[in-house]
Amino acid sequence: MSQPAKSSRTSATSDAPESTAGSRAAAQRLKMRRELAAAAMELFATKGYEATTVDEIAAQAGVARRTFFRHFRSKEEAIFPDHDDTLVRAEAVLNAAPAHEHPLDTVCRGIKEVMKMYAARPEISVARYKLTREVPTLREAEIASVARYERLFTRYLLGHFDEHAHDDDANDDPLLAEVAASAVVTAHNHVLRRWLRADGQGDVEAELDHAFAIVRRTFGTGIGAGRGTASGSRPAAAPAS
Repeated sequence: MSQPAKSSRTSATSDAPESTAGSRAAAQRLKMRRELAAAAMELFATKGYEATTVDEIAAQAGVARRTFFRHFRSKEEAIFPDHDDTLVRAEAVLNAAPAHEHPLDTVCRGIKEVMKMYAARPEISVARYKLTREVPTLREAEIASVARYERLFTRYLLGHFDEHAHDDDANDDPLLAEVAASAVVTAHNHVLRRWLRADGQGDVEAELDHAFAIVRRTFGTGIGAGRGTASGSRPAAAPAS
C-alpha cells in the first residue's frame, strides 16, 4: 500500500516557530526597556537626575543592575528606550522604497517613524521633553540620537543625486545631501517641538506634511532617481551606525 504524501505545508512553515520566537523576544526586550525608562523618569522627576543611581533605577523597575546594563549603557540613555528600534524601522523604509519614489519623499516617510514613536505615547513624550529641557546631559543624549537619523538620511540621499543636475566640476553632492537631510530632520524637529510644547495636542501629521512640502520645494532639484544599476534598481540605504 502506498504511503500518504507528506504535507507540503511542513517545509513552508518550518521557519515559523523561529520567526515567532524572534518577534516575541523583540517585544519582551522593548517592554523591558520601556519599564526601565519609566522607572528612570519617575526617579529623575522626584529625586533629580544627578541624585539618581543606576542601582535605584533597576530596583524601581524590579530588576538586577546587570539587567539594566544589558539594555542601556548609562542612566541618560534609559529615557530613550525606543530610538534604536525606530532607527531600524526608518532604515527599513529607505531600503524598501519603490524605484519611482522621489528620494526626498522616501526620507520624509522614513523620519515619520520617529514622529509615530512620540505620538504613540504623548504623555510620556511630553514628560520626557520637559525633563530634557531641565537636564543638559539628557539634552545632549537626545541630540546624539537625532544625529544618528541625520547620518542615515545623508547617506541615503548621497546615493540618489542626479549627476546631470550640476553643470560645474565641483563635487557638491556630499554637501547637498547633508543639507537636504538636515532640512528634513530640522522640519520634523520643529513640528515635534511645537507639538510637545502644546502638550501633545493638535494634528501633528498634517503639520508635518506641510513642513515636508516646504523642504521638497526647496531641495527637490538635483536629487533624482540616483545612481542605480543598468537595470534601474535603486541602491539600498547604508546600514545605520
